[in-house]
Amino acid sequence: MTETFHEIVVRVIKKIPKGRVATYGQIAAMAGSPRAARQVIRTLHSSSKKEKLPWHRVINSKGKIGLKEYQGYEIQKAMLEKEGVKFGINDIIDLDKFQWHQKI
Repeated sequence: MTETFHEIVVRVIKKIPKGRVATYGQIAAMAGSPRAARQVIRTLHSSSKKEKLPWHRVINSKGKIGLKEYQGYEIQKAMLEKEGVKFGINDIIDLDKFQWHQKI
């Protein structure tokens, strides 16, 4: 049986280790559809609780949290900081230092 894109995305997100981040586009590419970053966002929105995903480890390609202030931004930032992820100027995460790189 072939895994769906959604199932692969869930599997990839579950593999992101503590103290590391991955981008929406990176996850989409790892799941076989490099232009499906918005689908990754949908998966996070619909399945984070149910699948117990480490949703807080997924950020945008600019190294920033995609959530808006007072809509989860502060929670995500605090969770990442607790894992040792550092934020620079304008709350940008250094992807060279903190981005997770692994083939699935």
